[in-house]
Amino acid sequence: MEGPVRPQSLMFTLLGIYVLGRDTALYSGSVIDVFARLGLSEEAVRSTLTRMVKRGLLERHRQGRKVYFGLTEHAAEVLEDGRRRIWETGAVNNGWDGTWTLVGFSLPDSRRSTRHDLRSQLVWAGFGLLQSGLWIAPGTKDVAGVLAPLELGDHVTVLTARAFKPTEAADLVRKAFDTEQVAGRYRAFLDRWDTGDPLPAAPDDLARQLLLHNDWLQLVRQDPHLPAEHLPDDWPAIRAEHVFHTLARTYEPRARKLADTVLDELPVRSGEGRPSSGGE
Repeated sequence: MEGPVRPQSLMFTLLGIYVLGRDTALYSGSVIDVFARLGLSEEAVRSTLTRMVKRGLLERHRQGRKVYFGLTEHAAEVLEDGRRRIWETGAVNNGWDGTWTLVGFSLPDSRRSTRHDLRSQLVWAGFGLLQSGLWIAPGTKDVAGVLAPLELGDHVTVLTARAFKPTEAADLVRKAFDTEQVAGRYRAFLDRWDTGDPLPAAPDDLARQLLLHNDWLQLVRQDPHLPAEHLPDDWPAIRAEHVFHTLARTYEPRARKLADTVLDELPVRSGEGRPSSGGE
């Protein structure tokens, strides 16, 4: 299989498909079995699970000698955001209303690390740098959650606006966003998946499903979701989204049947996690 496999992002993919919204936890041994199909070692899986517990993303549930892992509230929120990006927001922005969200800030050198964190969060939220200290994103963005942990106070200003002549929306897209880089990522996705037999080395459709969803989620999360009217007619996201949905439907029945066979689940209620050591 092509490309590096990142255990935590694949773990999120597995949890998003088979745990989110189901009040269930997965036995670590069965997760190891699934990830072995993707070439990941038992050590890598156990290390990833432990790290995610420490980060407040998973909680342990013990039944006998087995340890199961379920979602924390925070992890469920992260996965729900991913679900919306995949199935509701989509990759092609055909419904832009002409508005932009603007974030301006000026931070002293003493807060250089905060400045770096803010820039990273803005890029993750789909913003592009228009000019020094001024970031923009298409549509109305709720950035309160991004800004709150950074405690920026009066150092930041958030506005919504429209472009007026001589400024054109197309100019804003060109200046603030590297559209060729975004397009390149979609073309790479198509190179991998838009073939007669994607990933022939994968052992089964469960492995293909997880890799497909993981690739697509990483892709749409890096996409600033620019207005389609200001992008080329042959924008590769259009074809890529069609390919994703077609393959997702194709893999779903056999993947779910395999998952039902392999995954050992424990019904839980939110907040039922218990501290546990060892036995993972």
